[in-house]
Amino acid sequence: MKPKDTEKLRKIVQATYALVQQRGLAALTLAEIARAAGIATSTLYIYFDSKQALLDQLYQDAKTATFERLVADAAPTPPLKARVRSIWLNMLANRLANPAEIIFMEQYTSSQFMSEANRELGGRLAGFFHAILKNGQDEETLKAVPLPFLMALFLGSVQETARLVRQGVLADDEQTRATGFLLCWDAIKA
Repeated sequence: MKPKDTEKLRKIVQATYALVQQRGLAALTLAEIARAAGIATSTLYIYFDSKQALLDQLYQDAKTATFERLVADAAPTPPLKARVRSIWLNMLANRLANPAEIIFMEQYTSSQFMSEANRELGGRLAGFFHAILKNGQDEETLKAVPLPFLMALFLGSVQETARLVRQGVLADDEQTRATGFLLCWDAIKA
């Protein structure tokens, strides 16, 4: 069997992300993705046998790549604030650099397409961040509130900062990043 063409696969992924960003996940069809990728629909079926298989694989790949970007320089031993800052800055950079991928993941996790396997994957990867925050609570560095509140503050500050930068309301510079993180840190520290 002939190996799959990585360039065609890249086009399928990019077309899917672009279409989800433009029209949303629910209305997406494989024929539409194939057209946008510049391939025949039958060719798309060589790579993915269904819309569900395509969405599941794209989410797994995007979630794993995102996680790797977030922890790229987050060594396990620095002080808590430095670890949290590193992850916050990486998360912001990822949201700014990969908006279509982020929109895809957000829509997928909120859709009926979210598979149990991918729900478990998301939970395992989120466990890394939960452990850092829990450790901060155990050290009495972070507020002693339910972890979902800390995660909501953390993620919300990244999402809103990215949105404001993309809209041009805030500059895309180090001062914005430093201020954004400082406000987040002040909100979650004990």
